[in-house]
Amino acid sequence: MYEKFIEFIEGKQKICVIQAENPDGDSLGSAIALDYLLAGKDVTLYCPVNIPQYLHYFEDWSRVSDEFDWRADGYIIVDTAATVLLSKLLDDAAIRNRLYSTPVLVIDHHETEDDLDFAHEAIIETRPSCTEVIYRMAKACSIDVGQPAAAAIFQGLLSDTLGLTSSAVTDETFEIAAELMRLGANITELEERRREFMKKSPRILDYKADLIKRIEYSLDGTLATVHIPWEDIEAYSQEYNPNVLILEEMRLVEGVRVAVAVKTYPDGKVTGKIRCDASTPIADKIAGYFGGGGHPQAAGFRTYDTSYEEVVQELVRLVPELMDGVE
Repeated sequence: MYEKFIEFIEGKQKICVIQAENPDGDSLGSAIALDYLLAGKDVTLYCPVNIPQYLHYFEDWSRVSDEFDWRADGYIIVDTAATVLLSKLLDDAAIRNRLYSTPVLVIDHHETEDDLDFAHEAIIETRPSCTEVIYRMAKACSIDVGQPAAAAIFQGLLSDTLGLTSSAVTDETFEIAAELMRLGANITELEERRREFMKKSPRILDYKADLIKRIEYSLDGTLATVHIPWEDIEAYSQEYNPNVLILEEMRLVEGVRVAVAVKTYPDGKVTGKIRCDASTPIADKIAGYFGGGGHPQAAGFRTYDTSYEEVVQELVRLVPELMDGVE
């Protein structure tokens, strides 16, 4: 499977690495790592939205541009194989045509079905993070993993496994973490840098207090939901992602087994981020119901032309059914 990577990059001089419109630590780490691993190539990193400030603890985050590279002779999409997460790209007719007419490779780690309708090669392997897939691929292809690439891979791994604590983590994951440390990824320095960038301004702390007051509880307190309207997204998201600000707090409330933060947008788009505790690994199934995907404890979805209240109604109906399936 990994040989597809070597076959894809062979003969190409300019490669563009694409993240979806919901960049996170794993997609950003994957893009930055590939930038280093593709030494000798002219590599550009593209994301259709600005990298949010809370991810600026990645040293090379500024390498990512929101200007599409039309001159690339190959495109690598990381951390997703789902059309819904690439809708901002595919809604642009010119970009869509470019992806239809230029070689594309997809590298992903989710169980979500690959539903991209343009021709592409794919390296999809169910792993705790996309960066882990990229590290395994580099090893299998005898590509040198230097310290900068190792650091980006480790940061992505830490991000998508909640600091190596999620249910997706295996003994192999810790072995890879040890290998990355031997390659120069210093977990202490990486975590200190992350914590420094996670600091909040007084304004953001006040907003967090407001969000906490808005949390709603259903199903005898096992389901926690919060609404993040466009006004909040517009006012705060560049400084601090509201989802990141509130989801862990919701998940740590006594009795809560499923936490969902729902954003609503003026164009009718609705997105949801889901976190579940270890006893209720149903986040991916909840997301799948709404057309999304992810992991058993962390997942997300995007839907259109519905309201926060309607999403909550569906969650109240759906979550007990899914809970029964794991109890």
